[in-house]
Amino acid sequence: MKNTTTKHQIGNVVAKKYKLVSREYHPENTLVEINKNVVFGGKKPVIIAGPCAIESEKQLLEIAKKVKAIGADMLRGGAYKPRTSPYSFRGIGKEGLSIITTISKEVGIPIISEITSVLDLDLFKNVDMIQIGSRNMSNFDLLERVADIGKPILLKRGMSSTMEEFLLAAEYILKRGNPNVVLCERGIRTFETSSRNILDLNTLALIQKESHLPIIADPSHSAGRFDLVIPLAKAALSAGSHGLIIEVHNNPKEALCDGNQSLNFNTFESLMKQL
Repeated sequence: MKNTTTKHQIGNVVAKKYKLVSREYHPENTLVEINKNVVFGGKKPVIIAGPCAIESEKQLLEIAKKVKAIGADMLRGGAYKPRTSPYSFRGIGKEGLSIITTISKEVGIPIISEITSVLDLDLFKNVDMIQIGSRNMSNFDLLERVADIGKPILLKRGMSSTMEEFLLAAEYILKRGNPNVVLCERGIRTFETSSRNILDLNTLALIQKESHLPIIADPSHSAGRFDLVIPLAKAALSAGSHGLIIEVHNNPKEALCDGNQSLNFNTFESLMKQL
């Protein structure tokens, strides 16, 4: 018996659960533009860099200036951080968004930050790209509400989600009328415990056959340790990734969030030279 979970036959055409994100519906690659100089899905990989969490204006300004000088195309910084433990640092909220938008104008670099609640939609009007993180990939109400804003969206794969579930999450956004979606392979949870997650290059490569949407990789969350970021970044680009999102901190040992997987300025510069 054939497996009909993913596909069913209609005449001579194989229909998939996801339609709008599929290459059958849209054969050509989709380009997602942030501005004239930042285009996901083009020939040049887009490099997003910055701290996991915004800690202060001084910290983020130093990082923003440095990563831009080294060659980053966009600045990342989390104002709201969903954390496994309620005792972990969860960001500085609204103040963080104010800091990153101000620094974006001062340094001249587009920004991306993660939204975690529909209650904060109005706060993200000055963010160039909105990130929906792994834990909220299946928060379908949030997907639809963020889609309605019309801004470009970076959608991260759930840590235990299949490729089909990942693409169906993107389908929610496109069905709402927002085609500006960039997928992000950020590693999946397996039985292996030597690293935080496993960077699924199989799915990263397969999605490029299945979908017209651009896809980037997050080697920082995949590894959970800074010394694996560079080889994973290079592997992802070799597999066709349209870009990378990298955690960079001015003092990783003192970082309030994910310092173990953050690159310092010297290591980030080394990565950029190798790329």
